[in-house]
Amino acid sequence: MLSPRPSTLGRAAFVAAYGGIYEHSPWVAEAVYDAGIGAGDDAAPALAGRMAQVVDAADGNAKLALLRAHPELAGRLAVAGNLTADSTAEQASAGLDRCTPEEFAEFHALNARYTARFGFPFIVAVRGLTRQDILEAFRSRAGNGRETEFATALRQVHRIARLRLEAMQGG
Repeated sequence: MLSPRPSTLGRAAFVAAYGGIYEHSPWVAEAVYDAGIGAGDDAAPALAGRMAQVVDAADGNAKLALLRAHPELAGRLAVAGNLTADSTAEQASAGLDRCTPEEFAEFHALNARYTARFGFPFIVAVRGLTRQDILEAFRSRAGNGRETEFATALRQVHRIARLRLEAMQGG
């Protein structure tokens, strides 16, 4: 069960607790709450599924804004210490805060090329991955078409959200 249990919260408390699950996108939590919260939503998988449905039903502009709300990996915001607490912990768990100068330079170059090509930052659920895993995925996905990469980025955003909810649950 999530703590605090979603089904016991009023709208403001629910949005305060779960509005950051999707990076800088409290509209997801607002829409889930407005559609109705029940005891079944107290389990992370159920709430994750409901949140993913809201995102999947959103229009293309809302999805693009959601993708653009994510920070670059090992990017300017990370270096400046301006990531959300969740993003900071996730990037640190993959060692992105300990890049060698060469790795940092490659991340910077890949971020610039990727964003120029697709119009949103490279997104991958980094938890459980190494810097090398991430760089490999980055290099590989940079060759995708825009539609494929847009769908892949959304799947990764859903994975990040699910992992965040599971962490709140303690699992």
